[in-house]
Parts: sequence; structure tokens; C-alpha cells
Amino acid sequence: MARLKAASKIRLPVAVATSAGGIVIRTTPGGPEICLGKRRRERDGVTWTLPKGTPDAGETTEETALREVTEETGLAVRILEPVGSIEYWFIQRGSRIHKTVHYFLMEAIGGALAAHDHEFDEVRWVPLREAEALMTFETERAIVQQALPLAGLRP
Repeated sequence: MARLKAASKIRLPVAVATSAGGIVIRTTPGGPEICLGKRRRERDGVTWTLPKGTPDAGETTEETALREVTEETGLAVRILEPVGSIEYWFIQRGSRIHKTVHYFLMEAIGGALAAHDHEFDEVRWVPLREAEALMTFETERAIVQQALPLAGLRP
């Protein structure tokens, strides 16, 4: 018991991280679809997530979102409007990281999913009605729900 009490007093250093990404939605005859990517990770197994990434030096949030979504999905995209942000904590290399991810509603204007980079093992259009069950993280499911009215869709 003493070991648990001692361990609970250890304070990890805290760092802050920011990313930006996109909620890319398209309308098809079969209904609306969202672009999601699949990753294999040791700690999480397989995850299905929205495309996002870290800013390069001097980039605006919007520039980061456009670049990262294009790299990770293979799609050329444009921002329709900001949706909001999500926040979460994780531990990496001995630090607690508080991460904020800013999301934008986007539409594809070109490109091809086959051109996605190495960040995702697979990228695909998922029917919106199936996306909630497929998406791994609750915070991302919630931000998609925020985006739907902006896209003219019902949450």
C-alpha cells in the first residue's frame, strides 16, 4: 500500500500541444459520407479517426488543417468554416500532454484517397450513418456532431 501512495505523488512534467484537422463530408446519392482514416497502434489496436496533424513553423491553424488533411487523405480540400476544437490528455515520453485539436468543416475539390501518405494504413469514405460506430474517440464523434448542422445535415 505504501508503494501506491508514494507512486501517486509523482508528478509528470506537463506540456501543451496543438493540432488542426478537417471534417471532410460529401453528399452522394446514397447519403452523406465522411472521410476517415485507419491506423494500427500498439496501445490502441486499430483506430478510425479524423485527419489532423501538427503545425509546421509559421503555419496558421487553417494552413495546418489544409496541409494535414491533404497529406493524410490524398484529397485536395477547401475549408468551408471552423467547427470548434477538442481537448484531451495523454502521456508521451514521460510527460503529460494537454492537446487541443482545431477542426474545420471541409469539402473535397480534387485528389484521390489512394494518394494518402503513410500516416494512415487506410483512408475511406464512410456513410455518415455508420461513422459514429466506427470512430474510435468520443471527442471526435462529438465534434462531428457539431459539424453536421454547419454542413446542412441533421445531427
